[in-house]
Amino acid sequence: MNKPVRIVICLVALAAAGAAWAQATEFALLDRLERGNWSLTYRIDDAGPGRICVATGRELIQLRHSRLKCRSVILEDTRHAVTVQYSCPGNGYGRTHIRRESDRLVQIDTQGIESGLPFAFAAEARWIGACQR
Repeated sequence: MNKPVRIVICLVALAAAGAAWAQATEFALLDRLERGNWSLTYRIDDAGPGRICVATGRELIQLRHSRLKCRSVILEDTRHAVTVQYSCPGNGYGRTHIRRESDRLVQIDTQGIESGLPFAFAAEARWIGACQR
């Protein structure tokens, strides 16, 4: 095997390891959020669901691709903000920035492509209690 082919194989392996790490890693911000039912107030009408049950905090990243298995890359992860870019092969992609005001209140800005069409919206997510069973 020649040197350029080995370099490409190593780069592909590193990218795959990075994607697996991004999905398995802890989030400084999301892991601190209160678990339960959150209301979503959009700055644009009909942008998405009005409530969401948050079990891990990661549900807030893919509001427009919520039922899809997507690959993600963490661009920023601090105690006060997280930015994640994700790709859902064949179904679009997105980039979400979440800013923490408290463990029960966050601001979400997201944009991307869903079903071949662009989307962009901002929302406030506020904890309102336990999830309905």
